[in-house]
Amino acid sequence: MADAVMAAQVPPGASLLATRSSAPAADIRISSASADALAQHETLASKGICAPAQSFAWVSAWIATAAPDCVFATIVEAGEPVLSLALEVVRKGPCRIARFMGGTHANGNFALASPGWLSGERPTEINALVASIGRARPDIDVLVLERLLPDSNGLANPLLGLPHINSPNISLAVDLEGGFSKLVAGPSGKRKRKKHRTQARKYETAGGFRRIEARSPEEVDRLLDAFFAMKAARFRKAGIINVFAEGEVQKFFRKLFRDALPLVPKPFALHGLEVGGKLRAVTGSSLSGQRLICEFGSIADDEMMVASPGEFLFFENIREACEQGLTIYDFSVGDELYKRLWCDIEIQHLDVLAPLTVKGRLLAGSMRLTAGLKAYIKHNPTIWRVTKALRRRTIGKKPAGLVSDDD
Repeated sequence: MADAVMAAQVPPGASLLATRSSAPAADIRISSASADALAQHETLASKGICAPAQSFAWVSAWIATAAPDCVFATIVEAGEPVLSLALEVVRKGPCRIARFMGGTHANGNFALASPGWLSGERPTEINALVASIGRARPDIDVLVLERLLPDSNGLANPLLGLPHINSPNISLAVDLEGGFSKLVAGPSGKRKRKKHRTQARKYETAGGFRRIEARSPEEVDRLLDAFFAMKAARFRKAGIINVFAEGEVQKFFRKLFRDALPLVPKPFALHGLEVGGKLRAVTGSSLSGQRLICEFGSIADDEMMVASPGEFLFFENIREACEQGLTIYDFSVGDELYKRLWCDIEIQHLDVLAPLTVKGRLLAGSMRLTAGLKAYIKHNPTIWRVTKALRRRTIGKKPAGLVSDDD
């Protein structure tokens, strides 16, 4: 933990001291990744609720591997933390923005908070929190808090007390209430079972198959090595920037999944489908309460693609989630046909763009317009098909010609 703290980078002139809000209802502390801030985050994580990307495991792994410029914003009541917001500060053009650690890898976001504190109305504290960040870090132009869940465990997301807009991308999920037998009942379930049996026969013919879970550091590395290679090939083919390519991102995921191995329940887990001794599909999942979230997944671009190894692995992952008594399987951000085959829940994520400076107001306005344009494109099937076709035409051109998967 000491190494993680020492790795944090703070720009010259940035405040490292805790600052307290003048609002009488809240004691608000803003700091870098100090030992005290991390300890408070860990203490609250042991009894609070949050999305995976605000968990202590995620935050501490990102600090240790990416060495970000950190901001911890903590609300304290009666000497105990009741909300802890862990952010990183990065450049966006001429501006500095504060965002969730991990950037676009952080999805379905929900700040770490005490359930008791969340049950009350908190607009005053949240507005004071934003003002305190601006005073402690005048170099930050905008808080960019994207892909927020509207609620968690029936409790409203406190960050939505700030002005917000709809995220361009929705999230799709499956209600697991009633168990797996209910999910595969009826005509559509019968088709799923039949296809699954057909796939299994093809895999047996190809040399046999097995679904595996990484249970050692070596297995974590093997599954992640395969996933990074699969994803790089598929992004390249689709003309999309590979958001998993950076070394610090890969180090982060290796640490995240390795550190989770001895924990019960395991907050982050890797699964793979092996056919003929070769990994053909890999998924990385997080556990948030009774919700299993697919953080990422990919398949090998080889002769077994026709047998849909990704769909087969999802079938088995969902079956296991039901056996474990979980209530939601969340496919996370993105609207794809393979998700629609399972999903009966649409989740509209939300984005908070809170400017702190004049430059920040200009950037926030531009980002709102861009988000609206992305949403229009993605919700228009014809335009979206053309956009994806244009992506593919960029294959072989310089990397600057590519677009990100969120664009």
